Amino acid sequence: MDPEFQEVADQGTERPIEDKTPEIKPQRSPGWLEMLVRMGLGETVARIGTGFLTLALVMTVVWLMRPVYQGQTVNTPVANTAGTAMPTNEPQIDLVSLPEIKASTSGVARNALIHTNIPSRPRQDIIKYTIAKGDTVIGIAQKFNLKAQTIMFGNYYTLRDDPHNLSIGAELNILPVDGYYYEWHEGDGLNGVAKNLNVAPEDIINFPLNKLDMATIGSYSNPNIKPGTWLIVPGGNRPYTSWSAPVGITRSNPAIARVMGAGSCGKIMDGAIGLGYFIWPTIGHTLSGFDYSPDTNHRGIDIGGNTGEPIFSADAGVIVYAGWNDWGYGNMIMVDHGNGWQSLYAHLNSVGVICGQSVDQGTVIGTLGSTGRSTGSHLHFELMHSIYSKVNPWSYLPPP
Repeated sequence: MDPEFQEVADQGTERPIEDKTPEIKPQRSPGWLEMLVRMGLGETVARIGTGFLTLALVMTVVWLMRPVYQGQTVNTPVANTAGTAMPTNEPQIDLVSLPEIKASTSGVARNALIHTNIPSRPRQDIIKYTIAKGDTVIGIAQKFNLKAQTIMFGNYYTLRDDPHNLSIGAELNILPVDGYYYEWHEGDGLNGVAKNLNVAPEDIINFPLNKLDMATIGSYSNPNIKPGTWLIVPGGNRPYTSWSAPVGITRSNPAIARVMGAGSCGKIMDGAIGLGYFIWPTIGHTLSGFDYSPDTNHRGIDIGGNTGEPIFSADAGVIVYAGWNDWGYGNMIMVDHGNGWQSLYAHLNSVGVICGQSVDQGTVIGTLGSTGRSTGSHLHFELMHSIYSKVNPWSYLPPP
């Protein structure tokens, strides 16, 4: 310590004199904000600051909410306040990863069509159809949206009321409507033709393709229609001419079958009586060819099989026809079951029974073949009753 002060301290009575002169601090220069206020620009500066703060807040919210807005683009116009500088770095949205947004409306969607589809009009002419392998009358009718009997009645001279007469390569008339195709003959009258085909004379006259005029047709009994003219008869139909075996060849009157061919029998003594139910006459139980169809005059079923396979009697009875049939059946056998029922077996390769022979249910009576009007090996099988006439065999045979 300084000796002078040490001396004073030792005395304990005197202290250094305090300097009372006020401290003079260096004067601070006014800041730029204060200078702007002094110049009257404080309010303008406040607006600019508020604008910057607002813009910064908006950009911050957009940046934080970016995940929420993924998948849609929002174009929001930014108000350009006078004196406010536009930001140079705006947040960017990845447009590549955005999913496709498909617009939808609540109205009915309509596709633009290059052309107008006009509904097809009914056919107004007769066309020709060439028969191909595998064709049937029913199948051909379905191709043209017609009834099967229209195919039969439109082609009498080709089919002769027999659906088995379909011949590959032959041509058929396909009518534009269901009905009958009739050739006018010398001496025909409109009343008679219309009655036979179950229509009114006016149905024939008024059909456009017939080109008949009510004013010039003349008398219905002797109309001005040239013989040989073919007329479409809308809705026309008639009973079929039977080409099959007649109903009623029984053991008591087998001679009725003489017109059918050499297989007819003479007088027959009484014999076995049927059990009243039927079994399948073949090894196979499937359809092959024509089904039971009164509309096409096919009143039996064609059961498939191979040539030479056995044919069985569907029930017990007596043979009333055994041999060749001239009406298209080829080799044929008919059994009278003695209880009102008869069964028929046609297109056989061979006949194994004789007239008047009694057979039991299941007896082998012949072999399967393709004789007569047949397009392949099968058995044409019919069931008939003296009261019910020819019936559908499917209704009486066991399930296959």
